[in-house]
Amino acid sequence: MAIASINPTTGETERTFEPFSAEEVAGRIERAYEAANTYQHTSFADRAGWLRAAADLLDAQADEIAELITREMGKPVAEARAETGKCASAMRFYAENASRFLTDHPIDPSEVSASKAYVRWQPLGVVLAVMPWNFPLWQVVRFAAPALMAGNVGLLKHASNVPRTALKLQDVFLDAGFPPDVFQTLLVGSDAVEQVLTDPRVAAVTLTGSEAAGRSVAEIAGREIKKSVLELGGSDPFVVMPSADLESAVATAVKARCQNNGQSCIAAKRFIVHTDVATEFRELFVKRMSALTIGDPLDPDTDIGPLATEQGRKDVEDLVEDAVRHGASILCGGERVDGPGWFYPPTVITGVTPAMRMYREEVFGPVAQLFEVPDIGTAIDLANATDFGLGSNAWTTDPDEQRRFVAELEAGQVFINGMTTSYPALPFGGVKHSGYGRELADLGIREFCNAKTVWVG
Repeated sequence: MAIASINPTTGETERTFEPFSAEEVAGRIERAYEAANTYQHTSFADRAGWLRAAADLLDAQADEIAELITREMGKPVAEARAETGKCASAMRFYAENASRFLTDHPIDPSEVSASKAYVRWQPLGVVLAVMPWNFPLWQVVRFAAPALMAGNVGLLKHASNVPRTALKLQDVFLDAGFPPDVFQTLLVGSDAVEQVLTDPRVAAVTLTGSEAAGRSVAEIAGREIKKSVLELGGSDPFVVMPSADLESAVATAVKARCQNNGQSCIAAKRFIVHTDVATEFRELFVKRMSALTIGDPLDPDTDIGPLATEQGRKDVEDLVEDAVRHGASILCGGERVDGPGWFYPPTVITGVTPAMRMYREEVFGPVAQLFEVPDIGTAIDLANATDFGLGSNAWTTDPDEQRRFVAELEAGQVFINGMTTSYPALPFGGVKHSGYGRELADLGIREFCNAKTVWVG
């Protein structure tokens, strides 16, 4: 697979990289393994100092890094800058809290016939991270910050269209003072993942990506009996009930669907609106989606940049065309933007049925499916009528309705009167085909630790 930085705004290749050979990969695994044997004995204080220094570097180089991200995958530069800042915040969060999260957990010795008993959290060693291009810095940092603070070392196999961002993050960790080889970027294609994961020196794997990629990596990890964490796709519902603040709901709906040019696993994709407010919501939603500015993502006035890859745009087009062939109606958008680059406009589509592919598949672009429902029970049933279960949104001020949404929505996250997002202090992950395991918070740092039971007689 070609490893190339291609500007999606112009379609021009800006830089290419020769993939590492199998011998080079094996050598880097060995260096990571040797680094792990010493790095695990460093103190929390040392790791925290290095991680804070990395955060400072991200802040100091935020404009440069943001432009790099935008040139590689096309998100508006303001969003790229915000992503860089979010990564710095997550680094500081784990620098501050890791030692507390991993403090020995005492067990009442009288309950286990001991003089002392506790659980100690210890690092697993070398962890492979297979990461996507849509949040090329954040997806990696939300793994790397807790993993490095826990005493693990990381091998990053990033998406092949964001190699410069991957190498930049490697440099940031090294320049911040982390020991050599504690965090390495592997310039390889997806065909090299099995070589890395089957190596006995690699202890575990985390993947954020498509359902197909997750199945492949989980199969290898299962065969090798290695810990894995998967964050896969989503088809998140956005439910609006009559008591909702409609202005806020519509404004958030537009942002929730079009963040990152619509290329987010936790972007709201299916808008499920109660009949009593359906007409008003639809009119406001279509108007605001149609008013978004499409253009050069380096222009601060741009709302929507290009999709990250040419194939990605074709995938979105295929799903929309399939829906229209089967009777769906387009209220705005629906056709590619003429000219260079891989642009696709904000699109609202109604009349989606189970006969259409987008009813079952994730649409990774700024395409919103709009549904009308008569009551909360129908809304919940439709929200759960998907194999995915990553995030969910529900808009209502009724306490009983809020309790039902929290209890009955099948998702790893439920956001009431707000947009699904990620915070370092909240666990992040999904259920069903959206994956398993958790990132962030205390659960995330413990995913790649051995919970070692200690009993003293």
